[in-house]
Amino acid sequence: MARASLLFLGFLFHWILPCCYSDSGPNCPKTNTSLLNFESEFVMLQHQLRGVFELIDDCSFRVSEFDMLQGSDVRWWGAIRDDFTNLTTGFVISDMNLNKTYKNDSFVVSLMSNVTWDKIRVVAVWDMPTASDFGHVVLSNSRNGSEDSAPLPSPAAGDGENSNFRVYELPTMFENCKVLSENYRVRWTLKVEEGVIDIGLEAVTGNQNYMAFGWADLNSSSKPMVGADVTVTGFKEDGMPFADDFYITKYSECVKDEDGKAQGVCPDMMYEGSDAAGSVNNTRLVYGHRKDGVSFIRYQRSLKSDDKKYDLPVNHMDNMTVIWAMGLMKPPDSLHHYYLPQNHGGTYGHLMLNVSEHVNNCLGPLDAEDKEDQDLVTADGNEPLVVTTGPALHYPNPPNPSKVIYINKKEAPVLRIERGVPVKFSIQAGHDVAIYVTSDLLGGNATLRNMSETVYAGGAQAEGVQASPTELVWVPDRNTPDQVYYHSVFTQKMGWKVQVVDGGLSDMYTNSVVLGDQQVKLFWTLSDNSTSFAARGEKKSSYLAIGFGSAMVNSFAYVGWVDDDGKGHVNTYWIDGREASRIHPTSESLTYVRCKSENGIITLEFTRPLNPSCSGDKRPECKNIIDPTTPLKVIWAMGARWSEDHLSERNMHSAASSRPVRVFLMRGSAEAEEDLRPVLAVHGFMMFLAWGILLPGGILAARYLKHVKGDGWYQLHVYLQYSGLVIVLLGFLFAVAELQGLHFDSVHVKFGMAAISLAVVQPVNAYMRPKKPASGEAASSKRLIWEYIHVITGRCAIVIGIAALISGMKHLGDRYGVENIHGLNWALISWFLIGALTVIYLEYREKMRRRDRVFGRSNWVLGNSEEEDIDLLSPSRTFSGKESSSSERMEVQLEPLTR
Repeated sequence: MARASLLFLGFLFHWILPCCYSDSGPNCPKTNTSLLNFESEFVMLQHQLRGVFELIDDCSFRVSEFDMLQGSDVRWWGAIRDDFTNLTTGFVISDMNLNKTYKNDSFVVSLMSNVTWDKIRVVAVWDMPTASDFGHVVLSNSRNGSEDSAPLPSPAAGDGENSNFRVYELPTMFENCKVLSENYRVRWTLKVEEGVIDIGLEAVTGNQNYMAFGWADLNSSSKPMVGADVTVTGFKEDGMPFADDFYITKYSECVKDEDGKAQGVCPDMMYEGSDAAGSVNNTRLVYGHRKDGVSFIRYQRSLKSDDKKYDLPVNHMDNMTVIWAMGLMKPPDSLHHYYLPQNHGGTYGHLMLNVSEHVNNCLGPLDAEDKEDQDLVTADGNEPLVVTTGPALHYPNPPNPSKVIYINKKEAPVLRIERGVPVKFSIQAGHDVAIYVTSDLLGGNATLRNMSETVYAGGAQAEGVQASPTELVWVPDRNTPDQVYYHSVFTQKMGWKVQVVDGGLSDMYTNSVVLGDQQVKLFWTLSDNSTSFAARGEKKSSYLAIGFGSAMVNSFAYVGWVDDDGKGHVNTYWIDGREASRIHPTSESLTYVRCKSENGIITLEFTRPLNPSCSGDKRPECKNIIDPTTPLKVIWAMGARWSEDHLSERNMHSAASSRPVRVFLMRGSAEAEEDLRPVLAVHGFMMFLAWGILLPGGILAARYLKHVKGDGWYQLHVYLQYSGLVIVLLGFLFAVAELQGLHFDSVHVKFGMAAISLAVVQPVNAYMRPKKPASGEAASSKRLIWEYIHVITGRCAIVIGIAALISGMKHLGDRYGVENIHGLNWALISWFLIGALTVIYLEYREKMRRRDRVFGRSNWVLGNSEEEDIDLLSPSRTFSGKESSSSERMEVQLEPLTR
């Protein structure tokens, strides 16, 4: 009875109401035969507008099945083309106002007396204050179906060859619609002759959620999902729609067992492999969009598929069980290359459906509470907002120019700023785009439209290019409205909204840096015994994690998420492996903990002590000590789902930092941890060759090879020292050029510069050496002083050079995180220990040789006057000289008196 009443009321609404609304009557001719009976669906652009347009005579048209969310001042609008310029310069074509929400309504609209069809090529539903096109139809010639926007030729009067025709622009209309839940609908059109069915899924849901619909296995009455053939739809991270064919083997997320076989809710292609994609995928995506917080996907599937294993036949004449679900989806990762459904979160069901029976219980458009889908960019005083231009792909207020403003590589985002915090714009949008902040929704200089506006920042001079950007600084104050707009001075509707809020993270924390890959921002305030941290994601996710460490493994993680009840959590973990079982909850002492999600953007905050109160305990968190004087390595990750207990593969992150960032807590800055540069590797090898081999070799030659006949020891000493010095200078220049300057902020650089300075002094010292004494003469005091300086400087240079090598290895590990750095350190230490043992052995042999020489002199009768090999710093040097003189006098006394 209720259904019959509803149908009767619908009949009255459809047929009687149009008669009550200004039908054109018999006085309106039907001379425009090229457009007479033209019928088309409205193109949905905003406010969930859909319906059917039919031109019935020269001065009126009929609208049926019309849905639209209420606007502010909405009128029927005409234009000669459907491009931005012509639509914005269009005109009102009817006295009718559309200032309400329409629900499957039908009516006739009369044109104004001064409007004729030859002036109109586009009929639009237009919101006057926002210059917004909610939807439109493009009139085309019935004879050729052309949608050319040139004026139609006037046909001859009395042409009776009128035919009904219908133009489909963007397919949002179907013959049937059924409500699955309060915010979820399925629409379909059956095409028996073609053997296919067109299906549209429509839901008020987030852009990270999936919509699924399909047929249950006839042999599975108790568990309709098992064995079901479903289509999973949604939107990728780049905003593009998808519709994939899935088969359900059990109630679980899609995983692979030990044998590599897929099980759970998985794409057909995962069961058979990517090579079989064409034979098992029974779904063809037709169209998809997200508008006003509502997701809509249209796809087509065969009634009978060639895939008998994973696709179920649809008998269009029978009542069949269909299932549906909606929930979070997991983006592709290294293990799976598909968007996979996660737990449906309670939004699911099944029912009996005969697709051949006409059904339409969808009354009116879906109305989402949160209609804002644009990306959100939050500004602060430390990082400039990079303003560029790019193609208009998802501009929120059509019609719009083909080029719009991008901020931080995001198309026309909502910009959120804080009062009292300077906002810096780096304008690189080109000389034809001047940026300004205005009270006018449309921009483009409101005075040209005879409108007034308040300009808060920028103007005609705020333009620049990438090679020469212009900097614009704006500080919103307490008098700045809660919402203003950023736009171009020269062109309307290139920018979007600016939300002005009170206070924020930049006001609450003294320091901030952008972490790796520009996706997470870290804030902190350092106190005497604690540090307060905050992290905010720059992209939508369900959880945000930051970690202290060089990589995920062996790091301390802080994970923030919001549960299904809207409560925020921040938990701490110690991670010692890549599996979910290696993520261990810890009990760190956190205070002032907060976590919130705004438009999918996660922000977490906490305060923790620098030194845990349990220091000395064996628990992992007791080792999580923060030393403000050393860089803190920070990483991040985001994902689609987190839970307090029972972590599994589904909690795997979908995005993560590619490398850690070294955060200097005391200095308030950060730098990305880099891979070891090849030039710096060459620098290290050259320095090892010089300070570890050549220069020490030159010293050993001068110390232990003087007893060899000739001056070979001297030549070897000079060649090794000069070769080592040249290599040192080359290695130094390589490092300075690669690092683009010389910075004395590390111990390694200080040691290195001291060693190089001493090494450079040696050639100058050698050039200024006093004359060598003749045989038998005592060395002058200048010569002795020079020898002392030369030897001490050389040996000090070697010691400091070795210290520079060791500190360089430590710097290598701290800055670049090179693997096996401890092994390299031990290899270097072992090398110098071997060198020290060699020196000890040579020193012992040298003393033994000298002792033998001294005792051997008592048997000399005649000797030569050649210089003995002596140690410049030996205390027996003077004694040896005197002994030589005495020996010479003894030789003279023993000469015969007669010849």
